[in-house]
Amino acid sequence: MGWHYRKSIKVGPFRVNLSRRGVGHSVGNRRIRVSTSPDGRRHVTLRLPGGFRLGKTFGGRRRY
Repeated sequence: MGWHYRKSIKVGPFRVNLSRRGVGHSVGNRRIRVSTSPDGRRHVTLRLPGGFRLGKTFGGRRRY
């Protein structure tokens, strides 16, 4: 079984996410949020009334 670590630090409107894989960050409000993962992927999330959530990821991991 693997181990996981995640710590989130809020700095104003930004959130810095620390994990085992590196440092990511996100910015946004309750309705829309843009996140960047440690490997460079960007994820946009849109929350709609009624509990619906739409998300799109841009830029996959590069494999050499």
